[in-house]
Amino acid sequence: MQNGFYAVTGAMVTQFNRLDQISNNLANLNTDGFKQRNLIVGDFMRIFQQKRDDLPLQNHTKDSARFLNRSINRVPHVVEEYTDFSAGPMKVTGNPLDLALGDKDLYFAVETPKGIRLTRNGEFKRDKSGRMVNENGYPVLSSGYFKNKEPIYIPAEAVNLKIDGDGRIEYMDQTAPDTPVFINRLMVVRVDDPQNLKPEGDTLFTIENGIAEEDLNIAIGASAIRQGVIEKSNVNPVRQMTELIDTNRLVEMYQKAMSVQMDDLNRDAISKLASIRA
Repeated sequence: MQNGFYAVTGAMVTQFNRLDQISNNLANLNTDGFKQRNLIVGDFMRIFQQKRDDLPLQNHTKDSARFLNRSINRVPHVVEEYTDFSAGPMKVTGNPLDLALGDKDLYFAVETPKGIRLTRNGEFKRDKSGRMVNENGYPVLSSGYFKNKEPIYIPAEAVNLKIDGDGRIEYMDQTAPDTPVFINRLMVVRVDDPQNLKPEGDTLFTIENGIAEEDLNIAIGASAIRQGVIEKSNVNPVRQMTELIDTNRLVEMYQKAMSVQMDDLNRDAISKLASIRA
């Protein structure tokens, strides 16, 4: 295979990966609590320079050259995929079970069939059995979950539901309107290094080996919960559309380069090799 064709093919595959990532971000533009995901594109030479100290031979020796294939040293590669954990814009809904977190390092915890997961999407509701669940029907965890393993239940008679900044859930009893009735307290988890989180689906996060009790840093007294507010997606549509246009242009450019490699250069080579001179 021609080296130039290989380089162009590798570059095009990288841009297809970028297109997939950008399309996913734009598709979740209106997904509450969604965090934008991005790719870092590098080339083989850069990766080699970063890792050359780990090679068994020093970089300046001739023998070390066999570790570096210079025919692919400028082929773009997806070096890393990462999530932008910056806070999204807040939208006031007035729904008492819509909650947002004022601190970008805080997360709600829910119980899924695969275990505990973290989320910034606070669009909760009461299911038919009275449990407080997220949009997927996963129970929202209370601060005492690891003691009683019980979800948060909201009584059918609960009116004027109040959730304060620390996650304390109360409602006003109609028979005693001046006496709030305590229901439970939400679990709010602080993540010191969000880059350790791995996206699962659109709005859930986990860590590499799953989340256990000892992995959770439960935030006490954070006073960061806002009732009647939802955090929207942090995707910047203008920037994503600009990147989409740029990526499409690169794909078109690489397609033309592939055509030149396979058609024009090969045709020229064949015509010259086939020519008979006296």
